[in-house]
Amino acid sequence: MSSTGFAHLCAGTARAVLDAVLPPLCLGCSEIVEAPGGLCAACWRSFSFIAPPCCARCGYPFVEPVGEGALCGACAARPPRFRRARAALVYDDRSRRLVLPFKHGDRTDIARACGAWMARAGIDLLADADLVAPVPLHWRRLFLRRYNQAQLLARVAIAAAPSTHGRLIPDLLRRRRWTGSQSGLAARQRRDNVRHAFDLHPRWASEVSGKSVLLIDDVLTTGATVEACVRVLQRSGAAAVDVLTLARVVRPAV
Repeated sequence: MSSTGFAHLCAGTARAVLDAVLPPLCLGCSEIVEAPGGLCAACWRSFSFIAPPCCARCGYPFVEPVGEGALCGACAARPPRFRRARAALVYDDRSRRLVLPFKHGDRTDIARACGAWMARAGIDLLADADLVAPVPLHWRRLFLRRYNQAQLLARVAIAAAPSTHGRLIPDLLRRRRWTGSQSGLAARQRRDNVRHAFDLHPRWASEVSGKSVLLIDDVLTTGATVEACVRVLQRSGAAAVDVLTLARVVRPAV
C-alpha cells in the first residue's frame, strides 16, 4: 500500500472511531446525520434557500419568473452601489438559529456548511472576482469575539468554488472606528452609523485599481454596511464590486 493510501486508510479509521464516540449532529436540530456540518432532511426542507428567479442586481427572490435582467422595485428606484449581490438563505427565524450561534457563540464549525452554500449561491460572483475581502470587524470586537465570521465564510466559499481565481485578502478593508451594533437601527440610522467607518488598508492601495472585488459578509439587512465598503473600494479604483452573504432579509412586498 502506498503512503497516500495508508494515510487515507488511517484518516477513514479515525473518522469512524470519532463518529462512533461523537456522532455528527444536524446543524439545525442536533439529530444524528451522516456527515459533520450537515442538515437532516426535515431541517433541509425547513430552511429557505434562495434560488432563481431573483433580482439581477440585489438577488431579492421573486415569486415567479419576470424575465432575464429584471430588477426588484427597490433596485429600480434606487440602484445600489454594488454590481450584484447574492445570498444563500433568507434570514428568518429558522436561519437565525444558525447565524447567531455562529456569529456570537463560538460555533465556528458552522462555517463549513454555510460557506459551501454560499459558494453555490454566488458561483458567478466567485468566478468573476479578482479579489475577495470579508467585511472587517473593529479591533475591539475582533478581540472579544476572537474571529471574524465573514473571513471564515470567505475561506470556505473560495475552497468550495473550484472556478474562482480570486485572491483572499482578509485585511483589504479596515473598520477604523467603533460603530457598535447595527441591530435595532432604522435604515437611515444604519447608513449614518457606518458612514466613514471603513477605509482601505494602505498595504493594498495599489491592488484594487481596475479589479473586480467580492465582499463577503454574514447577513445583508438594509445594505448600509456593504454600501459603505463599496464606496471605499470604488474610490480606490475598483472596476466592480459584488456582494455575497450567507443570508439576507426579505421583507414582504407592500
